[in-house]
Amino acid sequence: MRAKLFVAAAAALMLPGCGDGAAPEANAPTQYSASRYQQAVADIGRLDDVESDAARLPAELLAFAQIERGEVVGDYIMGGGYVTRLLAIAVGRQGKVYAFQPDEFIAFDPQYAADQDDTVRRYSDDNGNPVGVFPLRGPIADPGWPEPLDAIVTVMNFHDLYLETMPEGTPGAVSRMLFDSLKPGGRLVVVDHLAVDGSGAAAANEVHRMDRNLAMTALADAGFVLEAESNIYSRPDDPRTASVFDEGIRGRTDQFAWRLRKPE
Repeated sequence: MRAKLFVAAAAALMLPGCGDGAAPEANAPTQYSASRYQQAVADIGRLDDVESDAARLPAELLAFAQIERGEVVGDYIMGGGYVTRLLAIAVGRQGKVYAFQPDEFIAFDPQYAADQDDTVRRYSDDNGNPVGVFPLRGPIADPGWPEPLDAIVTVMNFHDLYLETMPEGTPGAVSRMLFDSLKPGGRLVVVDHLAVDGSGAAAANEVHRMDRNLAMTALADAGFVLEAESNIYSRPDDPRTASVFDEGIRGRTDQFAWRLRKPE
Protein backbone atom coordinates (compact mmCIF):
# COMPACT_ATOMS: atom_id res chain seq x y z
CA MET A 1 0.00 0.00 0.00
CA ARG A 2 2.81 2.38 0.87
CA ALA A 3 4.44 1.89 -2.54
CA LYS A 4 1.10 2.51 -4.24
CA LEU A 5 0.77 5.85 -2.46
CA PHE A 6 4.13 7.04 -3.73
CA VAL A 7 3.54 5.88 -7.29
CA ALA A 8 0.09 7.47 -7.27
CA ALA A 9 1.54 10.73 -6.03
CA ALA A 10 4.04 10.76 -8.84
CA ALA A 11 1.36 10.03 -11.41
CA ALA A 12 -0.95 12.75 -10.15
CA LEU A 13 1.62 15.52 -9.88
CA MET A 14 0.89 18.89 -11.41
CA LEU A 15 3.53 21.45 -10.50
CA PRO A 16 2.42 24.89 -9.32
CA GLY A 17 2.16 27.42 -12.09
CA CYS A 18 0.46 24.94 -14.43
CA GLY A 19 -3.29 25.11 -14.84
CA ASP A 20 -3.75 28.21 -12.69
CA GLY A 21 -6.10 29.77 -15.21
CA ALA A 22 -3.57 32.16 -16.70
CA ALA A 23 -2.61 31.62 -20.32
CA PRO A 24 1.17 31.82 -20.81
CA GLU A 25 2.47 34.43 -23.20
CA ALA A 26 3.70 33.06 -26.51
CA ASN A 27 7.46 32.50 -26.46
CA ALA A 28 7.69 33.86 -22.91
CA PRO A 29 10.78 32.56 -21.09
CA THR A 30 10.09 29.91 -18.45
CA GLN A 31 10.08 31.33 -14.95
CA TYR A 32 11.86 29.14 -12.39
CA SER A 33 10.80 30.13 -8.90
CA ALA A 34 10.66 28.22 -5.65
CA SER A 35 6.86 28.39 -5.64
CA ARG A 36 6.80 26.37 -8.85
CA TYR A 37 8.08 23.30 -6.96
CA GLN A 38 6.08 23.35 -3.74
CA GLN A 39 4.15 20.18 -4.56
CA ALA A 40 7.38 18.31 -5.17
CA VAL A 41 8.69 19.50 -1.82
CA ALA A 42 5.47 18.47 -0.07
CA ASP A 43 5.39 14.96 -1.59
CA ILE A 44 4.58 12.15 0.83
CA GLY A 45 7.79 10.37 -0.16
CA ARG A 46 9.80 13.14 1.53
CA LEU A 47 8.29 13.06 5.01
CA ASP A 48 11.62 11.96 6.47
CA ASP A 49 13.38 14.93 4.85
CA VAL A 50 11.34 17.79 6.25
CA GLU A 51 13.67 18.47 9.17
CA SER A 52 16.52 19.14 6.72
CA ASP A 53 14.57 21.44 4.43
CA ALA A 54 15.23 24.69 6.30
CA ALA A 55 18.97 24.35 5.63
CA ARG A 56 18.85 22.57 2.27
CA LEU A 57 16.20 24.76 0.59
CA PRO A 58 14.74 22.10 -1.71
CA ALA A 59 12.41 24.33 -3.75
CA GLU A 60 15.16 26.86 -4.34
CA LEU A 61 17.52 24.09 -5.45
CA LEU A 62 15.01 22.76 -7.98
CA ALA A 63 14.40 26.26 -9.32
CA PHE A 64 18.11 26.91 -9.70
CA ALA A 65 18.55 23.55 -11.44
CA GLN A 66 15.63 24.43 -13.75
CA ILE A 67 14.14 20.95 -13.44
CA GLU A 68 11.28 20.32 -15.86
CA ARG A 69 8.60 17.68 -15.94
CA GLY A 70 9.45 14.84 -18.30
CA GLU A 71 13.22 15.28 -18.00
CA VAL A 72 15.74 12.49 -17.54
CA VAL A 73 17.93 13.48 -14.61
CA GLY A 74 20.88 11.90 -12.83
CA ASP A 75 21.57 12.23 -9.11
CA TYR A 76 25.33 11.73 -9.06
CA ILE A 77 26.39 10.25 -5.71
CA MET A 78 22.94 10.10 -4.15
CA GLY A 79 24.14 9.58 -0.57
CA GLY A 80 21.14 9.22 1.71
CA GLY A 81 18.72 9.96 -1.14
CA TYR A 82 17.54 13.45 -0.19
CA VAL A 83 18.03 14.90 -3.70
CA THR A 84 16.75 11.75 -5.42
CA ARG A 85 13.46 11.93 -3.53
CA LEU A 86 13.17 15.61 -4.38
CA LEU A 87 13.75 15.00 -8.08
CA ALA A 88 11.40 12.02 -8.23
CA ILE A 89 8.23 14.11 -8.16
CA ALA A 90 9.68 17.20 -9.83
CA VAL A 91 10.23 15.34 -13.14
CA GLY A 92 6.68 13.92 -13.11
CA ARG A 93 5.46 10.56 -14.32
CA GLN A 94 6.96 11.02 -17.78
CA GLY A 95 10.40 11.75 -16.35
CA LYS A 96 13.12 9.53 -14.95
CA VAL A 97 15.65 9.84 -12.16
CA TYR A 98 18.80 7.71 -12.21
CA ALA A 99 20.10 7.49 -8.64
CA PHE A 100 23.80 6.61 -8.62
CA GLN A 101 25.62 5.25 -5.57
CA PRO A 102 29.35 4.62 -6.11
CA ASP A 103 30.90 1.26 -5.27
CA GLU A 104 33.54 3.16 -3.30
CA PHE A 105 30.92 4.64 -0.97
CA ILE A 106 29.20 1.31 -0.41
CA ALA A 107 32.53 -0.35 0.36
CA PHE A 108 33.22 2.36 2.93
CA ASP A 109 29.77 2.08 4.55
CA PRO A 110 27.14 -0.51 3.51
CA GLN A 111 24.46 1.88 4.77
CA TYR A 112 24.78 3.69 1.45
CA ALA A 113 23.43 0.59 -0.30
CA ALA A 114 20.58 0.34 2.20
CA ASP A 115 19.73 4.02 1.71
CA GLN A 116 19.62 3.53 -2.05
CA ASP A 117 17.39 0.47 -1.74
CA ASP A 118 15.03 2.29 0.63
CA THR A 119 14.66 5.29 -1.67
CA VAL A 120 14.03 3.23 -4.80
CA ARG A 121 11.52 1.06 -2.93
CA ARG A 122 9.38 4.13 -2.28
CA TYR A 123 8.92 4.60 -6.02
CA SER A 124 8.43 0.96 -7.02
CA ASP A 125 5.32 -0.97 -7.94
CA ASP A 126 3.81 -3.85 -5.97
CA ASN A 127 6.23 -6.27 -7.61
CA GLY A 128 9.25 -4.24 -6.59
CA ASN A 129 9.92 -2.89 -10.06
CA PRO A 130 11.31 0.67 -10.07
CA VAL A 131 8.87 3.31 -11.34
CA GLY A 132 10.46 6.63 -12.18
CA VAL A 133 13.54 6.21 -9.95
CA PHE A 134 16.16 3.74 -11.11
CA PRO A 135 19.20 2.66 -9.06
CA LEU A 136 22.70 2.56 -10.51
CA ARG A 137 25.90 1.27 -8.90
CA GLY A 138 29.41 1.17 -10.26
CA PRO A 139 32.84 2.76 -10.01
CA ILE A 140 32.74 6.44 -9.10
CA ALA A 141 33.83 7.50 -12.61
CA ASP A 142 31.54 5.07 -14.44
CA PRO A 143 27.90 5.21 -13.29
CA GLY A 144 26.65 3.50 -16.44
CA TRP A 145 23.87 5.95 -17.24
CA PRO A 146 21.65 4.01 -19.69
CA GLU A 147 20.73 7.06 -21.78
CA PRO A 148 21.77 10.69 -22.32
CA LEU A 149 20.63 13.00 -19.53
CA ASP A 150 18.94 16.39 -19.56
CA ALA A 151 20.52 17.32 -16.25
CA ILE A 152 22.80 15.98 -13.53
CA VAL A 153 22.72 17.17 -9.94
CA THR A 154 25.49 16.50 -7.43
CA VAL A 155 25.21 17.96 -3.95
CA MET A 156 27.99 18.10 -1.36
CA ASN A 157 29.98 15.38 -3.09
CA PHE A 158 32.37 16.95 -5.58
CA HIS A 159 35.08 17.25 -2.92
CA ASP A 160 34.97 13.47 -2.49
CA LEU A 161 36.59 13.10 -5.89
CA TYR A 162 39.78 14.54 -4.36
CA LEU A 163 40.03 12.14 -1.43
CA GLU A 164 43.34 10.29 -1.26
CA THR A 165 41.44 6.98 -1.24
CA MET A 166 40.06 7.60 -4.74
CA PRO A 167 41.85 6.26 -7.84
CA GLU A 168 44.41 8.60 -9.33
CA GLY A 169 42.90 11.00 -11.87
CA THR A 170 39.36 10.69 -10.49
CA PRO A 171 38.42 14.42 -10.66
CA GLY A 172 39.31 14.74 -14.33
CA ALA A 173 37.76 11.40 -15.25
CA VAL A 174 34.52 12.22 -13.47
CA SER A 175 34.30 15.71 -14.95
CA ARG A 176 34.68 14.30 -18.47
CA MET A 177 32.15 11.57 -17.73
CA LEU A 178 29.60 14.11 -16.52
CA PHE A 179 30.12 16.19 -19.65
CA ASP A 180 29.82 13.20 -21.97
CA SER A 181 26.70 11.92 -20.17
CA LEU A 182 24.63 15.02 -20.86
CA LYS A 183 22.68 15.83 -23.98
CA PRO A 184 23.95 18.87 -25.91
CA GLY A 185 22.75 21.87 -23.94
CA GLY A 186 22.37 19.75 -20.79
CA ARG A 187 22.87 21.15 -17.30
CA LEU A 188 25.16 20.16 -14.46
CA VAL A 189 24.34 21.52 -11.00
CA VAL A 190 27.12 21.35 -8.41
CA VAL A 191 26.68 22.30 -4.76
CA ASP A 192 29.48 21.82 -2.24
CA HIS A 193 30.97 23.06 1.01
CA LEU A 194 33.34 25.95 0.39
CA ALA A 195 36.97 25.68 1.44
CA VAL A 196 39.41 28.52 1.91
CA ASP A 197 40.48 29.70 -1.55
CA GLY A 198 43.78 28.16 -2.56
CA SER A 199 43.56 25.29 -0.08
CA GLY A 200 43.59 22.73 -2.89
CA ALA A 201 42.94 19.03 -2.48
CA ALA A 202 44.11 19.15 1.14
CA ALA A 203 40.80 20.77 2.09
CA ALA A 204 38.86 17.79 0.76
CA ASN A 205 40.90 15.36 2.83
CA GLU A 206 41.19 17.41 6.01
CA VAL A 207 37.85 19.23 6.36
CA HIS A 208 35.69 17.72 3.55
CA ARG A 209 35.39 21.00 1.68
CA MET A 210 35.98 22.03 -1.92
CA ASP A 211 38.42 24.63 -3.19
CA ARG A 212 36.18 26.24 -5.81
CA ASN A 213 39.05 27.12 -8.14
CA LEU A 214 40.18 23.51 -8.21
CA ALA A 215 36.65 22.35 -9.02
CA MET A 216 36.12 24.95 -11.72
CA THR A 217 39.39 24.07 -13.41
CA ALA A 218 38.39 20.40 -13.65
CA LEU A 219 34.92 21.20 -14.99
CA ALA A 220 36.09 23.83 -17.47
CA ASP A 221 38.81 21.49 -18.76
CA ALA A 222 36.05 18.94 -19.42
CA GLY A 223 34.18 21.48 -21.56
CA PHE A 224 31.58 22.90 -19.18
CA VAL A 225 30.60 26.56 -19.28
CA LEU A 226 29.44 28.25 -16.07
CA GLU A 227 25.95 29.61 -16.70
CA ALA A 228 24.93 30.82 -13.26
CA GLU A 229 26.09 30.93 -9.64
CA SER A 230 23.59 31.20 -6.79
CA ASN A 231 24.05 32.51 -3.27
CA ILE A 232 21.17 30.48 -1.82
CA TYR A 233 23.62 28.58 0.38
CA SER A 234 25.87 31.54 1.15
CA ARG A 235 26.72 31.71 4.86
CA PRO A 236 29.49 34.27 5.19
CA ASP A 237 29.89 33.71 8.93
CA ASP A 238 31.46 30.31 8.21
CA PRO A 239 35.27 30.75 8.29
CA ARG A 240 35.55 27.66 6.04
CA THR A 241 38.30 26.16 8.19
CA ALA A 242 36.39 23.65 10.33
CA SER A 243 35.40 20.17 9.24
CA VAL A 244 31.86 20.05 7.88
CA PHE A 245 31.17 17.36 10.50
CA ASP A 246 32.12 19.66 13.36
CA GLU A 247 29.00 20.12 15.49
CA GLY A 248 29.70 23.84 15.69
CA ILE A 249 29.17 24.26 11.92
CA ARG A 250 27.43 21.12 10.69
CA GLY A 251 24.41 21.99 8.57
CA ARG A 252 25.43 25.64 8.41
CA THR A 253 28.44 25.65 6.11
CA ASP A 254 29.08 28.22 3.42
CA GLN A 255 28.42 26.53 0.08
CA PHE A 256 28.70 27.38 -3.59
CA ALA A 257 25.98 26.46 -6.10
CA TRP A 258 26.80 26.38 -9.80
CA ARG A 259 24.73 25.64 -12.89
CA LEU A 260 26.99 24.69 -15.76
CA ARG A 261 26.04 23.99 -19.34
CA LYS A 262 27.28 21.56 -21.96
CA PRO A 263 27.43 23.66 -25.16
CA GLU A 264 25.04 22.62 -27.91
